[in-house]
Amino acid sequence: MELQGQYDGHVEPGGAPARRELDALTITKMSVGPMDNNAYLLVCRRTGDALLIDAANDSERLADLLGHDAQRPRLRTIVTTHQHADHWQALGAVAGQTGCFTLAHPADADALPVPPDRLVEQGDTIELGESQLSVIHLRGHTPGSIALLYRDPNGYPHLFTGDSLFPGGVGKTSSPENFRSLIDDVENRIFAELPDDTWFYPGHGDDSTLGAERPKLAEWRERGW
Repeated sequence: MELQGQYDGHVEPGGAPARRELDALTITKMSVGPMDNNAYLLVCRRTGDALLIDAANDSERLADLLGHDAQRPRLRTIVTTHQHADHWQALGAVAGQTGCFTLAHPADADALPVPPDRLVEQGDTIELGESQLSVIHLRGHTPGSIALLYRDPNGYPHLFTGDSLFPGGVGKTSSPENFRSLIDDVENRIFAELPDDTWFYPGHGDDSTLGAERPKLAEWRERGW
């Protein structure tokens, strides 16, 4: 369950972060860089261990999310959702400053500026303090695009989709074949498996829920993007 605050998933480019507090985790969202990339800092409330999804840009602002006092969260892991350069501009700097582990899917790993310490695939689990995130491989935007799923035991699921799913459609693809692959994975691995109250957090822009987007799936498939 969410403990406090009115988180609505909206952040302004270069503006203040937005934070929501769950029983076990805090989730902080911030827009970084010239392409309005979302970076997400997840912190285990019980251990202080932290995980960053997409060190996209603005390494100093990302460091400020962690804070600078003795009680600041300990960044253990950076997960890169896919290989596109706007999602890893600060990866080397943040990983170098913190000494944390870096994770990515093997199909996108070679394009990253920092070789991942661990490769993750469909169905793998990532530890975050006393919580876990599940890896969902969504093929199409890039070969190795992944989403991360947190199943809140006291609330609804939280899904971090990178550039594979947005309010209003799936991510950009370079061919009809890639589009079909992505829309198939999004339907079969996300919408068919998760409930309508699943809140999802994309790589750019505002959040949404699966329930808000589900009625549009047939339209997305028909239009081809």
